[in-house]
Amino acid sequence: MALTTNILLPRYRDPERIGRGGMGDIYRATDSVLGRDVAVKILGDHYAQDESVRKRFTREALAAARLSGQPNTVTVFDVGEHGGRPFIVMEYLGGGSLDDVLRDQGAQPPQRVFTWLGQAGQALDAAHQLGVVHRDVKPGNLMLDREGNVHVADFGIASAAGMDSLTMTGTVLGTAGYLSPEQAQGERATPASDRYALAVVAFELLAGSRPFESDSATAEAAAHVNAPVPSISARAGLPSELDRCFARALGKDPAQRFATCADFVAALLAAYADAAGETRRLAAVPPTAVTRPLGARRPPSSAWPLLAVLLVMGAVAGALLAYFLTRDDASTPSTVVTHVHTVTTQGQVSTVERPVTVTTAPATTAATPPASAATGEQLNDAGYAKMQSGDYAGALPLLEQAAQKLDGTGKLYEAYAKYNLAYTRYQLGNCDGVLDLLDQAQAIEGDKAAIDRLRSQAEENC
Repeated sequence: MALTTNILLPRYRDPERIGRGGMGDIYRATDSVLGRDVAVKILGDHYAQDESVRKRFTREALAAARLSGQPNTVTVFDVGEHGGRPFIVMEYLGGGSLDDVLRDQGAQPPQRVFTWLGQAGQALDAAHQLGVVHRDVKPGNLMLDREGNVHVADFGIASAAGMDSLTMTGTVLGTAGYLSPEQAQGERATPASDRYALAVVAFELLAGSRPFESDSATAEAAAHVNAPVPSISARAGLPSELDRCFARALGKDPAQRFATCADFVAALLAAYADAAGETRRLAAVPPTAVTRPLGARRPPSSAWPLLAVLLVMGAVAGALLAYFLTRDDASTPSTVVTHVHTVTTQGQVSTVERPVTVTTAPATTAATPPASAATGEQLNDAGYAKMQSGDYAGALPLLEQAAQKLDGTGKLYEAYAKYNLAYTRYQLGNCDGVLDLLDQAQAIEGDKAAIDRLRSQAEENC
């Protein structure tokens, strides 16, 4: 219900309150200048009366704005003050939060959780590289867009409101379940604290409850400091291989934890894939031959936004590739590089830029190994790169071999390779095996909007 209020600048019309928290209120409004929906967060009255808190809130919000454009990070459009209350204007995503998902649905399928964690982890790792610590990673700050992708919101805002310890009863206690041991003891949060909180979120998404969940927020915070890490396999009936990942990610000593969020997600993926073993073998991929043309009609314009989804999927794939390329030979050096791709959707001109992190050999090493020697993961990434440049003909043989080498592994990379192969075949006007490939990808990764959309287009046009 729209509110008749002057709490926002006149530019932001028809405000509707969509959230309320310890810090203040969140409104959905229309930016009358740019003609788009936005989310506006306003600092609560009891904080706004303190000038030092107001200034700190604004300072931290401006720091968070530096992250706009980073992968899977909620974009900040404006920071200011109106009526004596600071505000932040952000993109409105429209998919709710992971807190909503947990409240409505409980525990989630592992494949979906790993994808979300990869997206959130990429945002956190990018922020940490820029010297920004979130301090309040929790499901309520992991927002979903309409495609079901996660974006991290509220970087630094908890600290700006003076909420980085347990000293302000009634504010931070609501999120004590995600506090790292060092935060629970009143110490300053670090990137390792964010990674700990992401591990708590991961545990909750997989098990349906937090590792140290308690009716008493104080007792739960104390458990983070003193209690042993519970077994997620015993709690949720998941593979025991995951237990060692959480034992490390939830280590009491920050130095014990994974060095990056990507390392944590890759370890989870590897453990889950190892546990799956040979139980997930799928039918072999049929050889390609362009024998069923789509005809002169091009795919509908709605196919093009799938490229934006591919970029997000590639971000998670990059984390897994980094792990599998180095797990057998820890001495092999690698370099993380970032490429920014631009996708323009038809019908409505918009540009989506997503950094895609891939692991490559240093410039001094030899060129990419021949296809016969390359791993399925390497072949998929090489094919994916050609897809991004529009070279589908060049991508096709690489993805064919990737799908064959990864077939039956049950790894997420198998799902990526088969989805990429289906998408490439469709773009080249070849319907052979597209629906089967999508079914096989979905069997591994779970329900994905991108898979459903491509299936719908293939069923209509093939």
